[in-house]
Amino acid sequence: MRLILHLASPPTEKLLQSPSTEACKLAFMGQLKEADFIRWGNTKRMTGLRKADQDGIWEGIRDHNFDHYWRVASKVTPTVGITPQSHVPSTTISLHNRPPSADPGGPLERDGAYNVRSVPVRIYLPDGPVLQDLVPPIMEDGSSNTLAKYLTAHIPLLFPPRSRPSTPTVADQTVNESYPKLAYALVQGVRSPPEAEMAWLGACMAGADGWLNICIGIEH
Repeated sequence: MRLILHLASPPTEKLLQSPSTEACKLAFMGQLKEADFIRWGNTKRMTGLRKADQDGIWEGIRDHNFDHYWRVASKVTPTVGITPQSHVPSTTISLHNRPPSADPGGPLERDGAYNVRSVPVRIYLPDGPVLQDLVPPIMEDGSSNTLAKYLTAHIPLLFPPRSRPSTPTVADQTVNESYPKLAYALVQGVRSPPEAEMAWLGACMAGADGWLNICIGIEH
């Protein structure tokens, strides 16, 4: 094999796409398909769209028409649904809760947010790289994966774990409230509470390309 290294005049027409509307459309559709694959393990929802629908979802973005965009995007994004009872730890289930059979909607929806394989996530660090990850909506113990659990597992220096005493007292609560917060998470420009579930965020707060973008800010 022989490699030729060009130090000048690279063939930009072959290496880079032209800065055109069509190039933006191709990049956007590629991001949608990638997010689709991460969520469901295939791209059938995107590739199964008619040509008119694929063009329509891009035209909605181009024309700043949310209704036009969502008419098609709602076919490929997960529905919000309700947190399944089987995914809630038994210690948090009240005796006054309705049994699963009495909940509206009956069995879990196939396209529900808690049934996806993974939530496509990008983390934007301050003055740092962009981290791309696949986040499971449900933890191994059956509980819902939350923003706090995810950030503590992946960025422990900015979101250190907080140990909770088995029998908290008023003094313990005061210490916990005064625990220094080093960083915070912004989703769609809003400070997201640490208890927000990743499945819900992925269904309700994802960007137009299907990715959940989390921006990390530093507390001052």
